[in-house]
Amino acid sequence: MQSETKNCQNCKKDFTIETEDFNFYEKIKVPPPTFCPECRLVRKMVFRNERSLYKRKCDLCQKDAFSMYPAGTKFPVYCHDCWWSDKWDPLSYGRDYNFNKFFFEQFKELYNSYPPNENVTWSNFIRRGKNIYLSYSISTVGSMGSEDVYYSYSADGSKNCFDCSILQKGENCYENIEGFQNYNSYFLIRSRDCLDSAFLFDCVNCQKCFMSSNLRNGKYVFYGQQLSKEEYEEKLKNINSGSAKNVKVLKKEFDNLILKAIHKFANITKAVNCTGDDIINSKNTHYSFNVHNDEDCKYLVRAFLLKGSMDVQVANSGELDYEAISPGLNSFKFLFSMFGSNDSRETSYSNEIQNSSNLFACLGLRNKEYCILNKQYAKDEYEALVPKIIQHMKDMPYTDKLGKIYKYGEFFPPEFSPFGYNETVAQEFFPSNAQTAGKFGYNWKVKEARNRPQPTILPENLPDHIKDVPDSIIKEIIACEHKGECDEQCTSVFKIVQTELEFYRHINLPLPRLCPNCRHYQRLKQRNPLKLWHRKCMKEGCTNEFETSYAPDRPEKVYCERCYQQEVY
Repeated sequence: MQSETKNCQNCKKDFTIETEDFNFYEKIKVPPPTFCPECRLVRKMVFRNERSLYKRKCDLCQKDAFSMYPAGTKFPVYCHDCWWSDKWDPLSYGRDYNFNKFFFEQFKELYNSYPPNENVTWSNFIRRGKNIYLSYSISTVGSMGSEDVYYSYSADGSKNCFDCSILQKGENCYENIEGFQNYNSYFLIRSRDCLDSAFLFDCVNCQKCFMSSNLRNGKYVFYGQQLSKEEYEEKLKNINSGSAKNVKVLKKEFDNLILKAIHKFANITKAVNCTGDDIINSKNTHYSFNVHNDEDCKYLVRAFLLKGSMDVQVANSGELDYEAISPGLNSFKFLFSMFGSNDSRETSYSNEIQNSSNLFACLGLRNKEYCILNKQYAKDEYEALVPKIIQHMKDMPYTDKLGKIYKYGEFFPPEFSPFGYNETVAQEFFPSNAQTAGKFGYNWKVKEARNRPQPTILPENLPDHIKDVPDSIIKEIIACEHKGECDEQCTSVFKIVQTELEFYRHINLPLPRLCPNCRHYQRLKQRNPLKLWHRKCMKEGCTNEFETSYAPDRPEKVYCERCYQQEVY
């Protein structure tokens, strides 16, 4: 088919479905979407709550547990140990399909009766990690897991790292954003293969460098100036990085440095025919962000080792997946589904599936096949019934509370999410407010008074220098500078743990003044949005054009690949 322009039934903006998109939809036998790419992404994101955690009791063993779900949810919530035990049977929730009711209505009834899996022990969405504390969406790099990771997001295959976001194979790092294989470094942005360095932007293979940008193979570079080893070490003695007041000044200098640096239109490395940002070792992958080793894909976010897939968020090895969140390892045709685990195949409209195949509208099944609404069928029964259900979804579509129509081929309606928009990753990447979220049918979590302890020390009363911090600080409850008044999921108070204190002392950095959630949101502000704009190269005389995540009204100097290479190398 030829490319076609459609109007999004959610935001009412036009979007284009390209010829290759139609080819993909035909290959997996699904109709084209009626939501634009951004609305499709947000619709999935509102089902992923990473960092809004609650203390509650497990509804099976009655022990205290930490959960994504607060007490009082419509469905039972089991702790991790109970969910994986043999104390309950997911098939016991099975039911017949009713052709007199909407498909999505029947799925919601099952969803509200079944206990979801919990993977929360001071962290959430962790794959193969050890000593992971208040960190989220931590995965592997190959077979390499993460260890001793604190207050971080997507610090994959990393060790002894604190307050990092989108870091792979880092070690002894602090405040690294979009980094790869950095060691013993702090305040690095879009830098890789750097060691013993600080305050670097867009630097590669650098050692002992400080407050510099656009360096390649640098050593002993201080504020952009090449120094001798002795000169560099002497300059570094005067930095006083252990002082909170001084680090605040250094951060402002770093912000100015980044503003004046040359910005490549996109971080695309060892990739062919790709558009988006933070793309490595990929081919024919478009409008995608934080993706590695993908091929023939489109509209991916944080996805690795995918082939021939579209509209997937947070994935690790799969093929022909579509409209999916976290398909799990080795997925195949994981369609309109959420939170699979290993080897989920030929799965549609399902959630929390483990090593199963040929499922339709199922929840929590392990090592099963040929099930619909958690009811077991014979192979021939299943294959006869699924086409009838798909046709029923087309003939009798569900209409949400705002009048949007959901036929077969649409992801779950956002109103089905058990979370408020502001509890999910949607708020992180597409910030909104209660009024705007409500206009689009998203839930909103009204702030409730939570039984938090009163602070024992205010941030302004903390010692300025790390050398003056007593061991007793780990007993204090510190007030966050934001006082819970921001829109950054502020916890209003926080504590310092022993390992953290030892780390700050070791690298000579001051105590934080913000809670972990607020610190996470400050790092988010240093990253580009999950959007692309068509722009021209800003190098005088260059006529090259490109797709970039730098909005046209931003002040940075954004260069095309050729001009960037000429300036930096």
